[in-house]
Amino acid sequence: MHTKPDAYQELLEIPPGYLNIMGYVDESAVNGPGCRAVIWVQGCLRECPGCFNPASWSFEANQLVTVESLVEKILSNDRNQGVTFSGGEPFWQAPALASLARQVKAAGLNVMSFTGFTLEQLRSEFAPAGAQDLLAELDLMIDGAYVESLAIHSPDSLVSSSNQRVHVFNPELHDRLTWASDQIEIHVLKNGDRIITGFQGQMSLTE
Repeated sequence: MHTKPDAYQELLEIPPGYLNIMGYVDESAVNGPGCRAVIWVQGCLRECPGCFNPASWSFEANQLVTVESLVEKILSNDRNQGVTFSGGEPFWQAPALASLARQVKAAGLNVMSFTGFTLEQLRSEFAPAGAQDLLAELDLMIDGAYVESLAIHSPDSLVSSSNQRVHVFNPELHDRLTWASDQIEIHVLKNGDRIITGFQGQMSLTE
């Protein structure tokens, strides 16, 4: 993973209390257990071959939204049982996501995140700022970068490539690991746009 100074500068320019996101949907059934809100954050340094969301690589401002407005949106839909962070790389915006996670968990929802980092990297001194705070709020996490040569195409797989791992931090969710990453889900937005998600974690926006 190479460094990009411009990306770090753009991260620093996100106002406190805001997230830079690529997309959002309610009531997803293919991005974690149960019915979930899904937030795709903007920005990733890895640029993995075969990445499902190359539009998420840039750290430039896409949709700047407040944590409070996202919490309100998530909780306004009674069908949302949990929240999933995807991307992009959620841990580059760990402080804001940790704040969001604390608020939705206080309302009874569970929180899950995908990440290209390994758990060991996130627990090290070289982890992104706020990584420990976000880890402390997670009930579930899938770690590890997507590796195209290790891709899994199975209707009952929880991960996209065999190097990735499922970490269950909340024992209450051990019997709820039943979603499948290799499925497609289409959400039609009020403006007519369609978000296609769930195919091994991808999110794409079509007009």
